[in-house]
Amino acid sequence: MKPLVYKKSRRASKSREPERHKLHITKGDTVRVISGEHRGKEGKVLRVFPKEFRVEVEGVNVVKKHKRAANPNEESGIIELTAPIAASKVMLLDPKSGEPTRVRRRADKDGTVQRIAVKSGQPIPRMKAK
Repeated sequence: MKPLVYKKSRRASKSREPERHKLHITKGDTVRVISGEHRGKEGKVLRVFPKEFRVEVEGVNVVKKHKRAANPNEESGIIELTAPIAASKVMLLDPKSGEPTRVRRRADKDGTVQRIAVKSGQPIPRMKAK
């Protein structure tokens, strides 16, 4: 009688999604929504979620949440907060014209990567972290 030989599972060999997506947007950038319910709205990026490929934009996708008081001192009620939207639905604004533009990356001689607006060729400054 032949001994049983277990084959490797095929599921393990399939490639998974990356843990973090490379985003063209950072916190503090001014963006315009280019598709969806909030198309045309502009706002500042409040938070970036690279694992989910989503961004939270000020004044865009505002949802209402019913909040119950956790303790007697807190107040319960309906609060409004911004929910994240897909990063592919927003475009960075050109620093020269203020129009939405695609982003190109250029490495300087010292190795720092700079974001360049495709429409005007102007560098897009990054907001300094506090």
